Amino acid sequence: MTKIGIIGYGNLGRGVESAVKYAPDMELVAVFTRRDPATVKIQTAGVPVVNVNDAASWKDKIDVMILCGGSATDLPKQTPEFAKLFNVVDSFDTHANIPQHFAAVDAAAKAAGKVSMISVGWDPGLFSLNRVYADSILPDGKTYTFWGKGVSQGHSDAVRRIAGVKNAKQYTIPVDAALEAVRSGSNPELSTRQKHTREVFVVAAEGADKAKIENEIKTMPNYFSDYDTTVHFIDEEEFAKNHSGMAHGGFVIRSGKTGWDKEFTNVIEYSLKLGSNPAFTTSVLVAYARALARMYKEGARGCKTVLDVPPAYLSEKSDEELRKDLL
Repeated sequence: MTKIGIIGYGNLGRGVESAVKYAPDMELVAVFTRRDPATVKIQTAGVPVVNVNDAASWKDKIDVMILCGGSATDLPKQTPEFAKLFNVVDSFDTHANIPQHFAAVDAAAKAAGKVSMISVGWDPGLFSLNRVYADSILPDGKTYTFWGKGVSQGHSDAVRRIAGVKNAKQYTIPVDAALEAVRSGSNPELSTRQKHTREVFVVAAEGADKAKIENEIKTMPNYFSDYDTTVHFIDEEEFAKNHSGMAHGGFVIRSGKTGWDKEFTNVIEYSLKLGSNPAFTTSVLVAYARALARMYKEGARGCKTVLDVPPAYLSEKSDEELRKDLL
């Protein structure tokens, strides 16, 4: 049994707990939190909740620690810190900062004789794998990534910080015309605005200036100003009824030419439609925790990504079963 620890018990932490429940080769050993452990109630009977400051005393009791903090401020600090004590997996998803995060975690893990894996999830993660596969198989081509329709947690949070907003949910939506142009194999040049739109549902405080709120949303740099954005104002009842979920998904599409004279057009498409973004992401984290434990036993050290993992290492099935059932 691979002994699993969880750091952080929000949406991701609860998702990891659920995924481990259905992994017959894994056992949840402890959940670590920054809150008062007495106030955190988990679903798994008999598993302790421990203050994160006491994690070091568990370093010989856990095979893989899964970090469930946020990418903005938690993981850049936590992953290198805990890589000194444990084999760790995180879901760091700020694409532009992956190289520096990798370097920090790699140095910490190598110094401690541990192995870590960063940026595990569906993007980065499963979408990364599909971009590499498609790029390698169709070198004469172009890759497109679309996200949605789904909830962007970061964008929703940015809207909620606007004065006069009580609650908000933001959806990223691929533009159908752009998707169809890419699927046709024509390899169009598409701007940010042409690929995605954004739709925002806002519960405004009583007496709030809705026109001002809408303008602040649509002109917000780095979030909405580069997109066609539609803002809807709704009441709390409609928000609770229709916008409490965390669905997401997306597409990776590559179109490329093959043949002696490049006469053949080929399109590779991979898509995800997720009922719950955090529940799916944590299922990916748990599968890669399994792989990480195997890699550690074989002598791997330092930092890894999903690109370094043999697919067979993700499965609880034996090599013989994989060849028989899935090959």
